[in-house]
Amino acid sequence: MPNALTWAFLAALAAAVATRLWLARRQARHVRAHRDAVPASFAASIPLSAHQKAADYTAAKCRLAMVDVAVGAAVVLAFTLGGALQWLSEAWQALAPAGSVVHGAALLLSLFLLQAAAGLPLAVARTFGIEARFGFNRMTPRLFVADLARHTLVGVALGLPLIMAALWLMARMGEWWWLYVWALWLAYTLLMMMVYPAFILPLFNKFTPLTQGELAERVAAVLSRCGFKSSGLFVMDGSKRSSHGNAFFTGFGAAKRIVLFDTLVSRLQPQEVEAVLAHELGHYRLHHIAKGMALTAAASLALLWLLGQIIDQPWFYAGLGVRDPGHAAALALFLMALPEFLFFAQPLASLYSRKREFEADAYAKLHARSSDLEQALVKLYQDNAATLTPDPLHSAFYDSHPPAAIRIARLKEAT
Repeated sequence: MPNALTWAFLAALAAAVATRLWLARRQARHVRAHRDAVPASFAASIPLSAHQKAADYTAAKCRLAMVDVAVGAAVVLAFTLGGALQWLSEAWQALAPAGSVVHGAALLLSLFLLQAAAGLPLAVARTFGIEARFGFNRMTPRLFVADLARHTLVGVALGLPLIMAALWLMARMGEWWWLYVWALWLAYTLLMMMVYPAFILPLFNKFTPLTQGELAERVAAVLSRCGFKSSGLFVMDGSKRSSHGNAFFTGFGAAKRIVLFDTLVSRLQPQEVEAVLAHELGHYRLHHIAKGMALTAAASLALLWLLGQIIDQPWFYAGLGVRDPGHAAALALFLMALPEFLFFAQPLASLYSRKREFEADAYAKLHARSSDLEQALVKLYQDNAATLTPDPLHSAFYDSHPPAAIRIARLKEAT
């Protein structure tokens, strides 16, 4: 029977879905309205054809995003109020008793796999439709299937022990189970940060050490200026899947690695790569990574505590379409319902992220030439077909990086 939680969940889901669709339409409409004129600050560096390609690419992604929103909402409703989660729970009782660790792990694993399967057609449409149409996709169907199989196997191999350990703690640690699960999650996260660069990433990409040449010398110099030590500088063969360029840090402690996409290395000049790297080093030296981890840890603790307060309440299960209470069902319902209730807090997270990007840009200006970072960003905007004219409200919700015009203007300011 529906209860107050049922109506609150439906209201939150409806509001979130309506807002997501509205924002996607606003974004597509806004970029199309500014399609025929390059913003003045980019007129000398980005041709009109590239600007129009970015507008069309953004509009196409918005249309697919609207389908994604609708599919996602349908899947959540099917598994909750539609009774699919209850059906899965009953089906797995043939394997193990309800409430056992094996039953719970089977329930959660099958839920995650079915959710991934529901999103697979959209992933195909994105990769072989939009990305291919705009010249970004380099993924073959064979590689797509191989990646899918590897991701699934790795996900199961790494995720299943975590699920089973969490369910065991929930069953054995009494009313303080949420604190033990939180500690498990933190330990698991730190472990993955250490082993991911050396053991997981190489399953999907080739990493070539960069030790010689002007770029290697410039990278060594900027690392020395910033006081950063890593286990190596590597070029990743990102071009075998996409022509998009990127750079990132991965790992933790002594396992830290600097990774440059081969597409980025081939497109940017050494001094421009140096400036991009100085920006990324800014995140590290300004403790953005540590602060992000602390915030994530605090948020996960608060959410697990909240789940601990409602996990034994019959109204929680009944309100979301489950008849048989259980730890696995509680986790599943919580993970599916929570994003709808938290959606309208998303602009706060995006605002915080954009603030950190401005701070990293300011740090980069102290350790590399601002003009090099500007030129690198302009090339990346053009190569990745990033729109220069995003809708302000859409940007406020979703953009982790500042809009291009504002970011470049900040870089041009005196240090």
